[in-house]
Amino acid sequence: MRILGISAFYHDSAAALLIDGRPIAAAQEERFTRKKHDARFPEAATRYCLDEGGLDLDDLDYVVFFEKPLLKFERLLETYLGNAPRGYQSFRVALPVWIKEKLFQKISLVKALKPFSRSGNGIEEKLLFAEHHQSHAASAFFPSPFNEAVVLTMDGVGEWATTSVAIGRGNTLETVKEIHWPHSLGLLYSAFTYYTGFKVNSGEYKVMGLAPYGNPKYVDLILNHLMDLKEDGSFWLDQSYFEYATGLTMTSRKFHELFGAPPRDPESSLTQREMDLAASVQQVTEEVMLRMTRDLARTYDIPNLCLAGGVALNCVANGKVLRDGVFKRIWVQPAAGDAGGAIGAAYAAHALHAKGPRHMSGASDTMLGSYLGPAFEQAEIEKRLSKVGARFTVLDDQSLLDQTVDGLIGGEAIGWFQGRMEFGPRALGARSILGDPRNPEMQKTLNLKIKYRESFRPFAPSVLAEDASTYFNIDSESPYMLLVADVLEKRRRTMTTKEEALWGIDKLNVPRSDIPAVTHVDYSARIQTVHNDTNPRYHALLSAFKARTGCSVLVNTSFNIRGEPIVGSPEDAFRCFMGCEMESLAIGNCFLRKREQDATLAVDYKEQFELD
Repeated sequence: MRILGISAFYHDSAAALLIDGRPIAAAQEERFTRKKHDARFPEAATRYCLDEGGLDLDDLDYVVFFEKPLLKFERLLETYLGNAPRGYQSFRVALPVWIKEKLFQKISLVKALKPFSRSGNGIEEKLLFAEHHQSHAASAFFPSPFNEAVVLTMDGVGEWATTSVAIGRGNTLETVKEIHWPHSLGLLYSAFTYYTGFKVNSGEYKVMGLAPYGNPKYVDLILNHLMDLKEDGSFWLDQSYFEYATGLTMTSRKFHELFGAPPRDPESSLTQREMDLAASVQQVTEEVMLRMTRDLARTYDIPNLCLAGGVALNCVANGKVLRDGVFKRIWVQPAAGDAGGAIGAAYAAHALHAKGPRHMSGASDTMLGSYLGPAFEQAEIEKRLSKVGARFTVLDDQSLLDQTVDGLIGGEAIGWFQGRMEFGPRALGARSILGDPRNPEMQKTLNLKIKYRESFRPFAPSVLAEDASTYFNIDSESPYMLLVADVLEKRRRTMTTKEEALWGIDKLNVPRSDIPAVTHVDYSARIQTVHNDTNPRYHALLSAFKARTGCSVLVNTSFNIRGEPIVGSPEDAFRCFMGCEMESLAIGNCFLRKREQDATLAVDYKEQFELD
């Protein structure tokens, strides 16, 4: 059975292909169009998926959209009618867009899919629509390593649901609980993202990264005024503090009065106040998830938990749930946000609509490490690099590893472009920029000279899976960089009295362990465990670095600058390389040094993309 899943028209559009219940290809549209969070129909991603499967649209059994537009429109109308005349301006803006673009999405989808069909016929008969949270839940359970699991989905909103609980068994998935719009943990977090001056649906991870610099002094204000939180984790939000349901902003004047100021101007400097706000909403988010997961564990007595939805990208909260221990095992969909709805919709059609068999892979998941995007053969890489004027040396496998390790030990930031591109928001050693974690200057260098982004942003460690417990307080796999754990006590550096007294952003430049570049100010780290079976070349690089240094950890950040999608092609990688202060680049077996390139090809790259 051949099924194409599609997510589109809101943000992070994507396409995914399943054949007989196994993932063949998946990719976000932004990687091809170079427009971050591209919401348009995923034309390029669809073409890639079909080409990867050697298929035409006529060869597919189903094409599945990740949500039901008519249900979403029902929610829009009921919200505005229930609040009229409040929200008229928002309604006036939204309604023409819906009538023109979204209400008749079936027609739009058929039209967009026709170029992929030889015959141009029968497309409508193949088209299915899953529910938004059903797509998320299916993306979390069906590729997981569990035959039975509680599945928790939390995001901004789908059609009506903002939080849902399903029970997955074998090839079945039954929704048992929901929290409905406008009460949303995801939108509460987005409201604080907006209020602290960051971009909604983009900057939430900045709030998470900023939180350890702050003091959660506003928790009581949130829980006493904004939210009624129950012992089982269910909650209600007082809408008088928010504008997202009926207005053109996220927060209301009442919200601003409660917290004593208007939202931060995005161009202004960050203050301790924003750090404290970030710490507060992060602590509330963790408390909601802990109460909810504890209740779910008690209620259903199932040892496994699957997570999806945008809130599942909060790896700090995920780590807290794991360490809480009420569930023995946790699996998070690597493309937990709306992009993952594409693969979830395909899984839902396969298992729930067509009753197809579920395929499992022993103790491992079936996401293939999330390496589901395009790859480039060596000859193709050389051809593309030559065409853009790149100067490179072709090395054998061992020499490539040796020269990369040489550069890392020498303090270089090195681009690493290998194999199939990752599906989801995290770079996992296929489209990555790497550095030496022992170098106390590496975090500053990567943020300010390579990524051109805020100095407070932390970096993740990639670690050999077999060595993870020698660096971090974790005893489970974390292949998708979606779990945070603490650096072991024995690796921490003792602070001086003066250093201990520092507060806020002043903490930034104080080394905290023997791997300072990946140790956050609270001694935490967002861990990626690297496995030989899913990424043998990256595993080999870490092993080579360990053999030379005794350290089996590397700094791993996405191959892009601020505002740019992760690079998708060799040309994208070369442009980024020439537009920042990265010293070396490994693409396939091609090795490039900045000093050997034609200086006229350098660009002011940081001005090329809209800041996120």
